[in-house]
Amino acid sequence: MSYEQRVDGRKFNELRPMVAKAGVIPNADGSAYVKIGKTEAYAGVYGPRNLFPRFLQDPEKGILRCRYNMMPFSGAGERVRPGGSRRSKEISMVTEKALLPVLDLKEFPNSVVDVFIELSATDAGSRCAGICAAAIALADAGIAMKDMPLAVAVGKVNEKILVDLCYDEESYPGEVTDMPVAVLPRTGEITLLQMDGEITKEQIKAALGMLKEVVPQIHQIQVDALKNKFKAPGEE
Repeated sequence: MSYEQRVDGRKFNELRPMVAKAGVIPNADGSAYVKIGKTEAYAGVYGPRNLFPRFLQDPEKGILRCRYNMMPFSGAGERVRPGGSRRSKEISMVTEKALLPVLDLKEFPNSVVDVFIELSATDAGSRCAGICAAAIALADAGIAMKDMPLAVAVGKVNEKILVDLCYDEESYPGEVTDMPVAVLPRTGEITLLQMDGEITKEQIKAALGMLKEVVPQIHQIQVDALKNKFKAPGEE
């Protein structure tokens, strides 16, 4: 079965509508909201703060802890079971690894920076939305970063290469491959690449080429979210 037109009418290299805001959680040191299509992610950053119990502390640098969680009502189908799961632990781990390369936590020995990511609605790309939100929240918290990570999925549906798959595409009949990728926009370095499905080497190159086209768009949305928070009253 060929896939000549996307189910939501987008071009194959077109992102879903994306919205980002910084400073949405008053009691957090830094926070952000990101909506990609129908997927909504909130990220809150707390710290650096003393890490307890003490045996977990690193005297040479601070540590980063990420927690990804889907709210019980966030799924498109059945109610999500509350609490941790293998999937949430896996996504928490890869999110941490995607963010760590841009952080220098040597100034905060024996400390921890906690990043909490909550998904209130999901329609594919939840880990990507979480990473985008977490990066904005870290910047909002004043944590020094050498770049602002972002993430988006690329892949294929029945031999057609495309970017930012929605749920209907992930579950489309036939051969579907989904590749969430986190990248540093300044250097192009990839800090996360996962894959669900089968894909050829040539198709991976084509998908990553399409990824490069949309990276500046996502990065600009992240930057604008921070600028909008910190702009002076009356400033356009």
